[in-house]
Amino acid sequence: MIEIHHLNNSRSQRILWLREELGQPYKVVPDQRDATTRLAPPELKKVHPLGKSPVIVDDGRVVAETGAIIEYLVRKYDDGKPAPPVDPDSADYRAWLHWMHFVEGSAMLPLMLKLYVGRLGDAGKPLWPRIDSELKNHFDYMEGALGGNDYFVANRFSAADIHISFILDAGAARGPLSAYPRLTALHERLKARPAYKRAIEKGGPYELGR
Repeated sequence: MIEIHHLNNSRSQRILWLREELGQPYKVVPDQRDATTRLAPPELKKVHPLGKSPVIVDDGRVVAETGAIIEYLVRKYDDGKPAPPVDPDSADYRAWLHWMHFVEGSAMLPLMLKLYVGRLGDAGKPLWPRIDSELKNHFDYMEGALGGNDYFVANRFSAADIHISFILDAGAARGPLSAYPRLTALHERLKARPAYKRAIEKGGPYELGR
């Protein structure tokens, strides 16, 4: 059975959710952030040298990085729903590939900067305009790309939406999500999914910005 090392209030919530969508069994190995540093416990380094979550163990195989874990699980356990077939000539597959890399490759950086620079107080003020500009750039792009569709790839729910959900969560906690009605509607639509709710029940309370 797959073991998911799940850190509270972290990216790993998406991996629990994906397994629920796939309808596949898994074991949650809970980890708690340090109350002061908010970092993962050092024990995670015994699983993977980076000591970060999420990380999974599948029949002895260790897979780290959220996007890589999603891709691995979808391709190994896909029932035809969470992702389009691998086909570089397909517009749907190219869209899937783009959004899977966009999350951590582009969108996450300004959100992380907002979190850490915000902790500097007045010392960080010179950077705020640039950070806010980049946040607006990315959220404008997502809002426009979604357009009148319900989901990002082929207008049907996919694991790319699960991946993107962390950006929406972070945008709701410390970013500009409320200014984007289409993204806000998607955010609520995703949180209403039964598999999402089951993952919260198994993973425990989930609140970013803490």
